[in-house]
Amino acid sequence: MRQLFLAFVLMTALCNTTQAQSNYTPPDSTEFTMLIRADDMGMSHGQNLAFQELIESGIPVSVSVMFSTPWWKHAVEILRDHPNVSIGVHLTLNAEWRDYRWGPVLGRSEVPSLVDDEGYFFPSRSLLYGNNPDITEIEAELRAQVQRAIDTGLPIDYIDYHMGAAVQTPETRAIVEAIASDYNLGISRWFDENYSNVTFSAPLGTKTDALINRVNNLSDTTVNLQVMHIAPAQSDMNAMIDLNTFGLPDMAVHRQEELQAILSDEFIEAVRSKRVRLITYRDLIRERGLESMERPEVYRDF
Repeated sequence: MRQLFLAFVLMTALCNTTQAQSNYTPPDSTEFTMLIRADDMGMSHGQNLAFQELIESGIPVSVSVMFSTPWWKHAVEILRDHPNVSIGVHLTLNAEWRDYRWGPVLGRSEVPSLVDDEGYFFPSRSLLYGNNPDITEIEAELRAQVQRAIDTGLPIDYIDYHMGAAVQTPETRAIVEAIASDYNLGISRWFDENYSNVTFSAPLGTKTDALINRVNNLSDTTVNLQVMHIAPAQSDMNAMIDLNTFGLPDMAVHRQEELQAILSDEFIEAVRSKRVRLITYRDLIRERGLESMERPEVYRDF
């Protein structure tokens, strides 16, 4: 009886895996190229569960992990089981949630200009840079985050930046470029990507439509980067409140709808009908090479 039960469990798992992997199949011919980057993995338990669901859908995705946040080790364990996922380090110098904060990998005593009186990162870029942070401390902390990622043994492909804090000034951009060069990593937005985070700010109830509209208006001359922020239906994210006045209310619901949008049948059908090739940063770096990177001329909200 036990053997029959185990066989049933195994067959069920195999069927579920096959179903998940069949959600997306590359088109025979392509007109557009799209890269989905999902940010903030490792931030919380709920975030990680949403990432696991997205990864197991079979949709090619690049995930940006916050290695200074409380749930980064759980993120690593999930990613160990999915070696095809392209992994980035989400360079972090801010902690924006009330009652749920984090600080530097190096500790408050090593980088005192980067933290508030309680030893946590500041909620916003303006508060961080209003504290006149030591540029050498910024570099040391960012390098420590990348080194922590490398030390996990996971294949790290690229770096990007939480709330844009790590690319706030020409000096910090140079630091990010130097770190990428030293670790042979790509930098998101340095490949002339056509950037969008349209689903983030789209009103509740419209995020799937916003994503479909994005697919219907892709550039045919470059890679179209779509940045997503996701969460499951119910999790610790539901208790989080952004300390910044510019933060969206009901952030958990917004992130839940972003996950629903990217997993929707409507999105997959739009990708198929438009003959969109979905790639990751690992693919992009392999095809173009790190030498093709160039600092963007125009800086918007990263």
